[in-house]
Parts: sequence; structure tokens; C-alpha cells
Amino acid sequence: VQLVESGGGLVQAGGSLRLSCTVSERFNVMGWYRQAPGKQRELVAINYGGGSTNYADSVKGRFTISRDDAKNTIYLQMNSLKPEDTAVYYCNARRLLVNLWGQGTQVTVSS
Repeated sequence: VQLVESGGGLVQAGGSLRLSCTVSERFNVMGWYRQAPGKQRELVAINYGGGSTNYADSVKGRFTISRDDAKNTIYLQMNSLKPEDTAVYYCNARRLLVNLWGQGTQVTVSS
């Protein structure tokens, strides 16, 4: 099973980025996590399938997770980015007995 992320980069505060994550097989639960330097990895947004989602309080109203099941792909649209959103963002896909992580993509927000 392969998981490929894309879409990170450098953006000014207030800007937008969209991350993509494509998996070679279908997973019901897919999400995005992030890890800033010196901090633990934390949940950003998760999609349970069937329209059910959950977001970290810090990104509610600014980030949107969506999925295209035909492409086995999830997206994270990030708007109104803040310097504190700077981190490595990791895609996660899981189902019974399988828990996949992407290699991570750097998001840097300059002030």
C-alpha cells in the first residue's frame, strides 16, 4: 500500500494552501496530523467517511478536510494561515490492523 502527500510550501500569513494525500487502496478513516519543532504530533482534521469529520479547535473555521473516494484521495484546504500553523503535516490512513503514515510535507507560514 502506498500513500503519497503533496502540496506543502511557504506562504505568508493570511494565505492559503491545499494538501493532498492519495492512497493506493481505500481506507475509511483518513486524516491530517502535524508536528511543529519541539512539539508532539497532533491531530489537525480527520474524515471518518460518510461525511463525518472532526477538527482541532485551533483550525476550526479555517481548514477544511474533504475526500474524493473515486481517487482514494483526501484534501486539506488551509485558509487564513497563521505562523503557528507552521509544521510538518502528515497524512494518516487507517483501518482494522492497518495504520499508514505519509512521509510528511512541510508547511511554513511567514509573518
